[in-house]
Amino acid sequence: MNFEEIKALDEQYVLQTYGRNPVAIDHGKGATLWDSEGKEYIDFTSGIGVCSLGYANETWARAIYDQAMKVGHISNLFYTEPYVKLAEKLVKGSGMAGVFFGNSGAEANEGMIKLARKYSFDKYGKGRAVIITLNNSFHGRTITTLKATGQDHFHEFFFPFTEGFRYADANNIDSVKAQGGDDVCGVMMELIQGEGGVNPLDSAFVQAVAQLCAQRDWLLLIDEVQTGIGRTGSLFAYQQFGIQPDVVTFAKGIAGGLPFGGFLANEKCRDVLGKGTHGSTFGGNPMAAAGANVVMDAMTPEFLREVAEKGAYLREKIAAFNSPYVSGIRGMGLMIGVGIQGMTHTEMKDRLMAEGLLCLTAGKDTLRLLPPLVITKNEIDRGLAVMAKVMQ
Repeated sequence: MNFEEIKALDEQYVLQTYGRNPVAIDHGKGATLWDSEGKEYIDFTSGIGVCSLGYANETWARAIYDQAMKVGHISNLFYTEPYVKLAEKLVKGSGMAGVFFGNSGAEANEGMIKLARKYSFDKYGKGRAVIITLNNSFHGRTITTLKATGQDHFHEFFFPFTEGFRYADANNIDSVKAQGGDDVCGVMMELIQGEGGVNPLDSAFVQAVAQLCAQRDWLLLIDEVQTGIGRTGSLFAYQQFGIQPDVVTFAKGIAGGLPFGGFLANEKCRDVLGKGTHGSTFGGNPMAAAGANVVMDAMTPEFLREVAEKGAYLREKIAAFNSPYVSGIRGMGLMIGVGIQGMTHTEMKDRLMAEGLLCLTAGKDTLRLLPPLVITKNEIDRGLAVMAKVMQ
C-alpha cells in the first residue's frame, strides 16, 4: 500500500485521537527507518523511547519467535520461565526486593498508586491517601494518572477525576513540605520530566524529598516509565541521584517494542499487595518477557557507559552549532531536550523530518531526542548533519 491508501483507511476506520505525521513507516534497521515510499530517516524517537535495541534486532526477534512457538500466552494462574528470569534480572539490577508485571506505563503508575495507598491504609487506617506530585509532571492517560499529572490542561473533559493528589513545585522542598499533612501517603515524581520538557530534577532536591519521605513515613514513588532501562546511562535514573525508592515504575524500553511495564518494590513494600489485591491478564506475557530478557541482557556496564557517552556527544555537537534557534540543551544519557526559539518546536520537528530526521516534541518549546540505545556513531553523525543544516 502507498501512503495515501494507508492514510485513507486510517481516516475511515480509526478514531482520530492522534496528530500523526504525514509518514507511514514500513521497516527499519538499527536506528534507521524507511517509509512506505522508500524514503530513509534517521530515528531520534525510538517509538517514544520504546525501541531500545533499535529495529530488526535478530536476537530480540528470535527470542520472541522461539517463545511464540512454545506458548504465546498463559494466564498468571500458572508459572512460566521468561517472567521469572526477567524478575531476577530487574531485582538484582535495581537493588529492589520484588516486581509486578503489567502492560504499560500508565498501568504501572496506577499499580504504584494503589500500593502506596494500601501501605498507608494497612498501617494507619483510612484518611491517609493523598499523593504529592510535581507541577509540570506527566504520569499517564488513565483517569487516575491524568489527575496525578501536574498540568492543568490534562484535567479537562473527563470529569470527575480521581481525587487524592496535590501538586508541588519541582526543585523546591519548601513547596513539597507545604503540601504535606496527616493525609499524605507518598510523593511521586519523574527524575526527568519528559513530557513536560525534558527537565532533570536537581539531585539535592531529590535527596531532600527522599529524606522527608523517610521522616514522615511517606513512600518515595519514582516514575521511570521513560527514564528507566538504560535510557539515561544507568539501568534506572535514580541510581545517579543517590536515592533508593520505595517503589519505582518502568515500561517503554523494557521489552524493546512490545507492550510491557510494571513496578519494583523495596523490602518494606514487597508484601503490601497480597493475593487478589492486584492483577493483569497480560502482565508478564511470555513473548513480551522473552523480548525483555534480551533487552536486560544488553544492559551491561559497558553498554550503559556507551549510552552516556553517546548522549554527551550529541549534546556537545548540538551546542557547537551555536544555532540562533537553540535556546538551551539538557538531559541525561540518550534523553535529551533542545530548547527551540525563533519558531515553534513543531515547526522545527517538521523541518527536520522533511530532511530525513525524526524527532519528538515536549513541553511548550522543546525538541525531544530519544534515539534507540544502540544507535551507531555513523547514525548519530548523519542525524547531526541534518540538524546542522536545518538549525543553521
